Amino acid sequence: MPVWLAFVAILIPLLATILKKDNKPDLTGIVISEEKPELSRQSWFDGTYQDEREDYNSDHWAFRESMVRWNNQLYYKLFNQLRVNGFVAGKDDYVFSENYIFSAFGDDLIPESEISELLRKAKVVQDTLKKKNIDLLLVYAPGKGSYCKEYIQDKYQHPIKTTNHAVFVSNSKKFNVNHLDLLTYFEKLKLTTPYPLFPKFGHHWSYYGACIAADTLIKHIEKLHGKPMPRLLWSKIEVVDTARSRDADVLKSMNLKFNPPQGLKLAYPQIEWEQDSTKNKVRVLTISDSYFYDQVYMQILQNSFGNGQFWYYYNKVIPSPKPGEKVEAWELDLKTEIESNQVIMLLYSDGNLPKFGNNFIQDAYELYTSPKTYSARVVVNKQIQEYAKQIRNTPLLLKKSTNYSKINQLTLDSAIKRDAMIMAGFIKN
Repeated sequence: MPVWLAFVAILIPLLATILKKDNKPDLTGIVISEEKPELSRQSWFDGTYQDEREDYNSDHWAFRESMVRWNNQLYYKLFNQLRVNGFVAGKDDYVFSENYIFSAFGDDLIPESEISELLRKAKVVQDTLKKKNIDLLLVYAPGKGSYCKEYIQDKYQHPIKTTNHAVFVSNSKKFNVNHLDLLTYFEKLKLTTPYPLFPKFGHHWSYYGACIAADTLIKHIEKLHGKPMPRLLWSKIEVVDTARSRDADVLKSMNLKFNPPQGLKLAYPQIEWEQDSTKNKVRVLTISDSYFYDQVYMQILQNSFGNGQFWYYYNKVIPSPKPGEKVEAWELDLKTEIESNQVIMLLYSDGNLPKFGNNFIQDAYELYTSPKTYSARVVVNKQIQEYAKQIRNTPLLLKKSTNYSKINQLTLDSAIKRDAMIMAGFIKN
């Protein structure tokens, strides 16, 4: 290659980066360094400025978005690979979280003794809260892997001995723990449902499936707690061939140059909430994974759950009790929060059963059976939690934790906790 041509090849993207006013790439699911790092004597000599500036320049160079999209497009078209961390392509353009495939075939089994002990504690918490007229409900939701097994690549498929879901259900019955098996219910509906309950390019249930789930949850809580609640209603359903809402959330994260045809008719009920002042709005506190977000977007908290909160993975509090501020569950008084509700619902999809409740059950058990040790432990953990929150709210720190999780094949939460413990001085880097 002539020297002048090489010089031009380097100069063009450099000039484009300098001249373009906004170089922030429009990419989904990628942590971007938001602000230019500030130069100071300390940051220069300890090397942090150079690292942060290099990271910022990498994120904001003029052709970053185009190059990412073209790269992802080539991998998808030529090798049927998704450049989305933890997701794989299935048959007929279906996409899956690999963890949910493992869950569907029982490849993520945890010891039954652990599940049994967790549900024993749940029973103690349930009985303790019932004396206060508070009901505990565990909900086992379907993941896409279990519902759409026929679209999973053959290399993952094998005879199923048992699954975490099966063990959770059997032990819930054994200990007489209140539970709703939505996974089995969805499998029964699959034989008769006129519309898909899971989309091709989404990770969660379809909007129609989410409506079915919301209706089922409300009716079950009514029966459990013995009080009527406002219902979710719809009389019209719009059927379209282009995904809306979260029905293509993985497709967005694929960051392709050209999106593939979606090839699936999806249903969108035109919902409204029953307006009946005689019906009690039972206050429900929900601890859940991302599957409950659909119901939150439907405004189930305001319209049927008595303005209760949603604690995302027993962490982020929605809505925030301090408007304009991000509040996490560990910042609240657990006993006060529990006892200000009529129902405590834990809803987790089968792919997240190995971390069911994210220690809520363990904390509640210790809170009511050994309040002194619980209080002492909370004080010790608070410092780590404060650093973990700082990481989640700081793009540069979050990006470092995200990269560490990918390189070392850890969950993001595990990587954040590790980095928080380093910042707190509990472990060395």
